[in-house]
Amino acid sequence: MQPAMLILASILAMSGIIAVRYLLSSGGFALATRMTRPGHYAGLRRQIGAEIRWSLLSALIFGLPAGIVAWGWQSHGWTLIYTDVDAYPLWYLPISVLLYLAAHDSWFYWTHRLLHRPAWFRVAHAVHHASRPPTAWAAMSFHPWEAVTGAVVIPFLVFVIPIHVAALGVVLTVMTVMGVTNHMGWEMFPRWLVNGPAGRWLITASHHEKHHEQYRCNYGLYFRVWDRLCGTDRGLSPRFAPAPAGGSATMPHNDDPAPARDNAA
Repeated sequence: MQPAMLILASILAMSGIIAVRYLLSSGGFALATRMTRPGHYAGLRRQIGAEIRWSLLSALIFGLPAGIVAWGWQSHGWTLIYTDVDAYPLWYLPISVLLYLAAHDSWFYWTHRLLHRPAWFRVAHAVHHASRPPTAWAAMSFHPWEAVTGAVVIPFLVFVIPIHVAALGVVLTVMTVMGVTNHMGWEMFPRWLVNGPAGRWLITASHHEKHHEQYRCNYGLYFRVWDRLCGTDRGLSPRFAPAPAGGSATMPHNDDPAPARDNAA
């Protein structure tokens, strides 16, 4: 088979994998929402349909660099992805995961702030903020230009930071789970975590919801480090409280007023 056809096949395969991963993860958490919070997404059928359409388009865009890199890795040994667990010390496995998450979080924070500049917001980021309130289906609901900014991160990092293929799987799992759970519209994590020491540095739905309410704050993806350093951390959303240990979260109402549109960085 010609290289061009192999590359195309790799791109389509990666796009399909990303699309299926999105449908399973967002669908799973949406089902959990429906079972545990009946009616929470009531009246949002049209919005959810748009979120799914934008997300599937994003999956195709994410699959383009991922497919090219996957083909290069398998056919020519491109990238610093390794499969021999003894190639690096075992202690490096968790370190590599943290390096990837920290690098991705840094890229996301600064591109996210840029996308909140008025011109960029109107051109691209308004698609994501059209989800009012966000649902579990909104994690990849991006305009194509915004999808490009997210699609290039991991494919770039595999050329500069060595990572075991299993550790890369952990990174992708964390990226998927946090992307979905931060948009569910309710806090799935217990109060002791969200309000405890870890919660002061980790982002959950309570933190990201504040961004969808006020627009000019809480830009991070995984960690609150850049928000704290840059003075953009505004704490947790008052619209819903974290669940007490062993209990369920307090739900916001779907008829709460939409936030005022304020899209300056």
